Amino acid sequence: MKRQNVRTLSLVVCTFTYLLVGAAVFDALESETERKRWNHLLELKAALVQKYSISEDDYRMMEVAIIENKPHKAGPQWKFAGAFYFSTVVLAMIGYGHSTPVTIGGKAFCMAYAMVGIPLGLIMFQSIGERLNKFASVVIRRAKQYLKCKKEEATEMNLMFATGLLSSVIITTGAAVFSKYEGWSYFDSFYYCFVTLTTIGFGDYVALQNDQALTTMPGYVALSLVFILFGLAVVAASINLLVLRFMTMNAEEVRREDNELQGVSQHVITVDGEAVTSVNGKLLAGHTIGRDAGDDVDQVSVCSCTCVGPVQYDYNRDIRPAERAAANAAAAAAVVYNSPPTEQPLLSLKRVSI
Repeated sequence: MKRQNVRTLSLVVCTFTYLLVGAAVFDALESETERKRWNHLLELKAALVQKYSISEDDYRMMEVAIIENKPHKAGPQWKFAGAFYFSTVVLAMIGYGHSTPVTIGGKAFCMAYAMVGIPLGLIMFQSIGERLNKFASVVIRRAKQYLKCKKEEATEMNLMFATGLLSSVIITTGAAVFSKYEGWSYFDSFYYCFVTLTTIGFGDYVALQNDQALTTMPGYVALSLVFILFGLAVVAASINLLVLRFMTMNAEEVRREDNELQGVSQHVITVDGEAVTSVNGKLLAGHTIGRDAGDDVDQVSVCSCTCVGPVQYDYNRDIRPAERAAANAAAAAAVVYNSPPTEQPLLSLKRVSI
């Protein structure tokens, strides 16, 4: 099996194993808490219904009113500031789900907008990531020159360390800012920043959704947008390095396999004027050996087996002297490939059968 196929199969197995492990861990961490919260909500619902004598239909209407009212706490979601924030979330593929179009025209335009905007955003973030990597390589090279290091060129590990450090700085700084403005704990703010910059976007924590922030705090809105765009560019720089590294490894594997195939194709054995390729000690391309034009021998096996029929025929018994000498010379020059590269044993011609 080719190395590329083995690598692909290994990646599939590792990914599914990782999914199974993740599912088991989340089950152990969250399932019990979910059960307790669900039981608590059922008890709370029963107490409210009994206390205020609310019917089941009225309770459902209250649920709908509360859920539908939640996005409007931040003010108008589809004025220019809110629409710009939504467009950024779509283009960055974050998809919080805090606000969604409800009209047919809005949904249709959202699909068309995403089809053009997502590839455009990916290209933009990738391009910015490449420029950041170039800038980081210049800084690293200058630093190595200043420190008088033996190797002044920036390696892939240096660049990955630099982009990883910059990503950490952005996430930790953004967590402090959002913790101050949103009233979240620092850990929840850090969680929000990580989920946002990795484009997971669960939507359980969304900035700019309290105290009419979209309309009354334009500076905070601008800061949030800059954080999203610049943070995604830095993350794209890190991903760009990983993708380039994988592509380099893949290209090296392909080149190595091509070289091996070319090396195999160069070892061709000639017997009686016809080419026979030897790979792993087996003859791939057969040839026909005949004594005269009028012989009854049509086809002779030259593979590693010793018979293709019930009748055994020893061709060396009455082969002409000239043909015997040519066959012996070809056998002395044959090379097999199932031995180590430093050893080149001779390929012996076996008895053939008809």
